[in-house]
Amino acid sequence: MSGFPIAITGTGMVTGVGLNAPATCAAIRCALDNFQETRFMDNGGEWLMGCEVPLEQPWRGRTKLIKMAAAAINECLANNLIDPKATPLLLCLSEHERKGRVIDDDNQFFLDLQAELGMEFHEKSRVIARGHVAVAVALKHARQLLQELSFKHVLIAATDSLLVAQTLAHYEEHERLLTSQNSNGFIPGEAGAALVVEAVHAKREHQLICHGLGFGVEKAHVDSEEPLRADGLTAAIKESLGDAGCEMGDLDFRITDISGDQYYFKEASLALLRLLRKRKEEFDIWHPADCIGEVGVVMGPIMIAVLKAACEKDYSKGNHIVAHLGNDDGKRSSMIFMWQEVGGGNYGE
Repeated sequence: MSGFPIAITGTGMVTGVGLNAPATCAAIRCALDNFQETRFMDNGGEWLMGCEVPLEQPWRGRTKLIKMAAAAINECLANNLIDPKATPLLLCLSEHERKGRVIDDDNQFFLDLQAELGMEFHEKSRVIARGHVAVAVALKHARQLLQELSFKHVLIAATDSLLVAQTLAHYEEHERLLTSQNSNGFIPGEAGAALVVEAVHAKREHQLICHGLGFGVEKAHVDSEEPLRADGLTAAIKESLGDAGCEMGDLDFRITDISGDQYYFKEASLALLRLLRKRKEEFDIWHPADCIGEVGVVMGPIMIAVLKAACEKDYSKGNHIVAHLGNDDGKRSSMIFMWQEVGGGNYGE
């Protein structure tokens, strides 16, 4: 499957800083956040900070997840000529082990989402309940569907919320949340996002193209007591670089799902030290969670949508990017993106 590039041709988003992709990307570009006191209290008796999506009605739980996913998918459908019946939808959801997970039946959730949208997708659709790394798994499936079965489009969507009492209690107990008593933690959020993926076509002048995918497993994950050497992330990035036919030094900047845990900053630094063979003046690292909070499985599609907007509006730090993500259980994924003219050269040309 390697060596088959795929293009990201459409995006849709609903986040705490914007109810569509342009608004969200503009807010993230300006480093605006919407962190406010939630209705949840921490163990110190202070209100927890969070980043809620302000929909027109105060929906919660499963209903809100469906509404956010539907809004993001509708934005993609409005801006791209897509026939849902001929298009597989790869729906990314939180991992089943997530404490406080409000979806008890993934397949029923998919059917309810179709009912909310008033449409049915192709039978090759599937649910990918893999947490942060789900978007890379979805791109791998999309690549296969586009290459082997010649679909015109594949839709990837994600929806998630960490603003659930049981989820927050679990993360606070493990000292992962930013609270009045813990400064090394994340601010919880919620979001929905969607991507349109196609084979690379000559009809578009510029495209954001995914050239490489890689996966790894970190034994010294965030909840383990083992010393961190970033083996899992290093392996994932190495595989994605091999898939894309380039080296770390060929890339211009990084975008990640880091949301406040010092562990993940350290991991990203270690992986860079192990993989970068030539000196670079700067190798910036973007982390959109600074603005939207920790949004779980939706982080990946949002990172890709942010990249697309940055490249289109010419405020990115270059045209060759590595995007990497990690789950708390140690699963790691990496994606190599390139903003390029179709028909233009590849790395180093």
